[in-house]
Amino acid sequence: MTRVVVYSAGDCGLCKPALEVVRAAQAELGFELDVVDIGGDAKLELRYRAYLPVVEIDGKRAFTYFVEPDALRERLRAAVPSTWKEGRQAES
Repeated sequence: MTRVVVYSAGDCGLCKPALEVVRAAQAELGFELDVVDIGGDAKLELRYRAYLPVVEIDGKRAFTYFVEPDALRERLRAAVPSTWKEGRQAES
């Protein structure tokens, strides 16, 4: 299953809207979602703070700062195995 990780922080003004876009896509497409608050973790702060929010799809950085809904859906569909795509289309 496709795994999406959103790195965020409590004081990040862009994180809430980005997470709303990701959760809407999750409801539509179904994927595993992890939300990681980087606050208090020095390694995560160093790696992600300047780019928040950061969205990774299957371990690859896909978005920083803003998440455009259509671009997210396109990337997620590209990440999903073809057998899943066919089954999902048949459900529609």
